[in-house]
Amino acid sequence: MQAVLLAGGLGTRLRSVVSDRPKPMALIEEKPFMEYVVRQLIRYGVTEIIFAVGYKGSMVEDYFGDGSNWGIRVSYAYEEELLGTAGAIKNAGKQVTEDMFFALNADTFYQIDCSSFTELMEEKDLDMALVLRKVPDVSRYGQAVLENGRLTAFDEKVEESKEGTINGGFYLIKRALLETIPEGKVSLEHDMIPLWLSEGRKLGGLVNDGYFIDIGIPEDYYRFMEDVKEGRVII
Repeated sequence: MQAVLLAGGLGTRLRSVVSDRPKPMALIEEKPFMEYVVRQLIRYGVTEIIFAVGYKGSMVEDYFGDGSNWGIRVSYAYEEELLGTAGAIKNAGKQVTEDMFFALNADTFYQIDCSSFTELMEEKDLDMALVLRKVPDVSRYGQAVLENGRLTAFDEKVEESKEGTINGGFYLIKRALLETIPEGKVSLEHDMIPLWLSEGRKLGGLVNDGYFIDIGIPEDYYRFMEDVKEGRVII
């Protein structure tokens, strides 16, 4: 199984505490955060990772090399300019050779049952599956709605404060969808997923109740440090 790991962002919100490296390379117990993500992907059965890199991407390449230290294959897709999530996936997707692949943000860590993810993809004959997560207040985000495993609404604005599900930023994508992404800077969340839904493409997903963290802000970066130290993160 192949995975595209999106590691090209500038990480401006974390810059106050991590200024010398890309955000996913922020150190946790002397290891970059992204190593924890990579080790988790290997647990999911991923054998090849394509790093979509930009800002200080050479630091990622210097550390992970060809992937042999982790028993996987690794390659790199550099962005000359910021391409957005969909643009970065399309750029890295030139190296995808399998019919479907994982794509996820390199600054997030999930613990999920990926077998149920792939089973859902095949059972519903989906073009793309998303992991959603439950939050106490969807009004802060854009709501994503599932009905019987199929995505029916995405990035939906909600005025009232209520519990619901939002996009978790972890995807299983059929390679054929890459052809529909235009060149240049394109957002997966704000451009392509709403477009694909409007076109009637088969998108679905599942809700993950397992461990999740995004180290985009210092508080969560320090929280992950503590979770690793206390053994709450399994790798």
